[in-house]
Amino acid sequence: MNALQQHDNSHQTGLVIAVFGRHYSVETAEGELLSCVMRGKKGGVACGDKVTIRATGTDQGVIEAIHPRKTLLYRSDAFKEKIIAANVSQIIIVIAAVPSYSEELVNRCLIAAESQKIRSIIVLNKTDLAEPTQNTVETLSLYEAIGYPLIKVSAIQNISPLRPFLKNQLSVLAGQSGMGKSTLLNALVPGAQRATADISTALDSGCHTTTHSRLFHLDTDSAIIDSPGIQAFGLHHVSNEDMAWCFVEFRPYIGHCRFHNCRHLNEPGCALILAADKGKISDRRLMYYQKLQRH
Repeated sequence: MNALQQHDNSHQTGLVIAVFGRHYSVETAEGELLSCVMRGKKGGVACGDKVTIRATGTDQGVIEAIHPRKTLLYRSDAFKEKIIAANVSQIIIVIAAVPSYSEELVNRCLIAAESQKIRSIIVLNKTDLAEPTQNTVETLSLYEAIGYPLIKVSAIQNISPLRPFLKNQLSVLAGQSGMGKSTLLNALVPGAQRATADISTALDSGCHTTTHSRLFHLDTDSAIIDSPGIQAFGLHHVSNEDMAWCFVEFRPYIGHCRFHNCRHLNEPGCALILAADKGKISDRRLMYYQKLQRH
């Protein structure tokens, strides 16, 4: 890379800050934005990727290479993978009491994050809706008890409880549509919607239905990636063996079952089932695990 830079000034390192299909907005070290395509028309570039680019014209470029990633957050089914973000250090799972959220989706996000050793934070938004929020807090206390921070905010009133968790992190916002993710982002990054619209106009050649991810800088050492709302989160890429490890509270019991190939479904002498019977781990979490194992 250094030799390349010495001999060819047209090559430089950039940060992918927006993804629209096969078009990418790349920010250079000088803060310039280039609209880029991937050399060879291959996809697989993610928001948060560091890339080597070659300028091809005014505000235009080609991505020549993707740098090694620290993490890669993605979802998958049996047929395809959908990359959400690269190099993130934490996922912020945004939920709200209204409209109703999917607890199974929360678990799926946590598993995907654990499989990549990405920190997870649960943000309960719309706390101005007092009564439904109280019921949701009781449901979510389980996740707080096993070590996941639960941060209560109202994006339309006060998001200050969240700000300290964002310092020196590359975070990604994830959640179902309707949870107030966009309102939360606009509270964190005034003008975020306008900035997204500007980039969308520049990159999105006539196709306005493309869902996209977008990175916003919070300060010199902190940034946040907004991802499209998700209604499903496939985990086809997480093996059955790894799945149990991705439930953090199961870890002390893994390897202590009577059978070394125990799937923790209904086998005799299963350490996880015994732990649940004794109240040491949650029946609810074990149920989510078993549901995932059966698919």
